[in-house]
Amino acid sequence: MSAAGGIIRFQSRGRSLGRMPMLALCVLLAAACAGCQHVQGQAGEQIAAPAPQPLLMEPRAIDLLKASSARLAAARTMSFTAVVSYEHPSIYGPPLVHTTQSSVTLQRPDKLRVITSGDGPATEFYYNGKTMAAFSPAENLVAVADAPPTIDAMLEAAFRSAAIYYPFADVIVADPWRDIADGLDLAFYIGRSTVVGGTTTDMVAYATHGVFIQVWIGAEDKLPRRARAVYRSDPAQLRHQLDLSDWRIDPPVAADAFTSKRAEAAKRIPFAHPDSKPTQEGQAPKAR
Repeated sequence: MSAAGGIIRFQSRGRSLGRMPMLALCVLLAAACAGCQHVQGQAGEQIAAPAPQPLLMEPRAIDLLKASSARLAAARTMSFTAVVSYEHPSIYGPPLVHTTQSSVTLQRPDKLRVITSGDGPATEFYYNGKTMAAFSPAENLVAVADAPPTIDAMLEAAFRSAAIYYPFADVIVADPWRDIADGLDLAFYIGRSTVVGGTTTDMVAYATHGVFIQVWIGAEDKLPRRARAVYRSDPAQLRHQLDLSDWRIDPPVAADAFTSKRAEAAKRIPFAHPDSKPTQEGQAPKAR
């Protein structure tokens, strides 16, 4: 799976940041204009669009993405807070922002808990290696289904059967680098920031699976602090932002952390896609 899991003041150590970002931006702008036949000059004359330039694959950027992915993959347990902000078009033109906050706890290879609040209804999700349960506390409704034996397979099954997807999925899969590398066609280093996540971060821009992403990675611990993504095919270029905080790597996790007595006692509903037609009580929805 991939997200898209996929942008200030810069600092550097012994290297100018001016040239590299400007070159990278020029490359991106040239690529964006590749489909244009002509552009208008200042005097109105027709001038040919610049020829497409090769996209950057900078080793320093790739090394940082690999290091961050390796740090995440090595964790047997982890917890963090994910704040997701994503834009929706408004009827007046400018986009509106919707925000959710999730408290995430996982234990590899087969346990996950996601408690989500925010601008919409609160939800809770529990996966214990055998079943997955989506619980709506306000309505006291729970959907339960059998689940595959790994987090990766469960995420795929939850998306296919019930359209459940988490923007931080690329952080919790078994091999984050594999998911990035599978469709990677652009990667370059931007510089350092001291204003994101309360620490010093390295900024990397990359594109994979049709999403352009800028990510802030902790300079010391290699943990991601922010990711900002735009879908290349989106004509409105709406932005999606993921902020990650409260990181705990390999903390002790209680044995009952991935179940909920309140969810177990709630009224059962089908674990199905939101577009599924209502069925009579007790009747399972047809396979899609």
